[in-house]
Amino acid sequence: MLSATSRPKLASKARLRWDRREGKYFLLYPERGLLLNPTAADVVQLCTGEHTVDGIVSRLVEKYPGQPPEEIEREVTAFLAQIQSRGLLELIA
Repeated sequence: MLSATSRPKLASKARLRWDRREGKYFLLYPERGLLLNPTAADVVQLCTGEHTVDGIVSRLVEKYPGQPPEEIEREVTAFLAQIQSRGLLELIA
C-alpha cells in the first residue's frame, strides 16, 4: 500500500522515454504507453527506489513554489496510485 514512507520504483516492465518528435516523455510498457505532462515526468524520474513519496513531494514543492504543497501532495499520491494500479510501480519498504 502506498504511504508517505514508501519508496516507489518503476516496475521492470516500464520504461521512461523521451520522444524527440513530440518533445515529451512517454512511460512505455508492453503494448502500451502513456504520454506524460512535465509534472508527471518529474514524478516518474524520481521513482528510483531511493526517494520516499514525501521526498518526491518535497522536491516538487521546491521546483514549483507557486503551487500549494497540499495540492502537490494530493496530485503526486493520486498519480503514483494510478500507475501502481496498472502494475507500473513497485514499492520498496
